[in-house]
Amino acid sequence: MLFSADFYPTQEEAIAQLGQYFQSPEEDDVDESGILQVLHKVELKEADSEYLQARTANIMEKIPEIDEKLNQAAAGWKTKRMGKVELTILRLALYEMLHDDAIPEKVSINEAVELAKKFGGNDSPSFVNGILAKFVVKGARAAAEAKAPEENKVCGETQEPRETQASQEPQEIQASQEIRASQEPQETPVPQEPQEIQASQEPQEIPENKESEA
Repeated sequence: MLFSADFYPTQEEAIAQLGQYFQSPEEDDVDESGILQVLHKVELKEADSEYLQARTANIMEKIPEIDEKLNQAAAGWKTKRMGKVELTILRLALYEMLHDDAIPEKVSINEAVELAKKFGGNDSPSFVNGILAKFVVKGARAAAEAKAPEENKVCGETQEPRETQASQEPQEIQASQEIRASQEPQETPVPQEPQEIQASQEPQEIPENKESEA
C-alpha cells in the first residue's frame, strides 16, 4: 500500500484505498492469456489487520515530512527522481527511525537493505544504505550536542566550593585565643621579703665568771 501511495491524486484517497484493501481479503484478475492471477490475499487476524492498517495510515500522513528530510539528505537525488521501490523502502525505514522507538536504527536499516535486494535493482541496496546512514550520523551528532550542556552543568556544580561547616568555627576561635595568650607578657612574680630571724637564733649573753665576782 505504501508503494501505491503516489498513484492517487490526494493523500485522502490513498488512505481511503487502504481501507478497501483490508476489507477485501482477496482480489484476483484474469490476464490476457486467461490465467487467473491473485493480486493480493490478506490472511490476518482482526487485531493484526487493524494494527497494520493504522500503522500504514500513520506513515502515509507523514510522507510530506519524510520526503522533505529525504530531499535534504539525498544530494542530487530528490524523491521525484527516485524509483518507486527505493522511495517506498526509504519512507518505511525513515518512519521507523524517526517515530518508532521500539525498533533500533540498525534493525530498520538492515531490513531496508534486504527489501532493496529483493525488490530493487543492483544498485538499490547501496543507495538505500547510504541515504539512511546519513540520518544515523545526524542523530548521533545531535545527541552528543544535547548531552554536552548537561555534562558541563554537572562539572560546574561539583567544582563549586563547599560552605565551611559551623562546627569548625569554635576550634579556629580557640586556637587564635591560645596564640594571643602566649604572646602577652607574663607578670613578674614579687620577691618575698626575708623573714625576721627568730629570737631563738639571737646570740645569748655569756654569764660572768662567778670566781671573778668573788
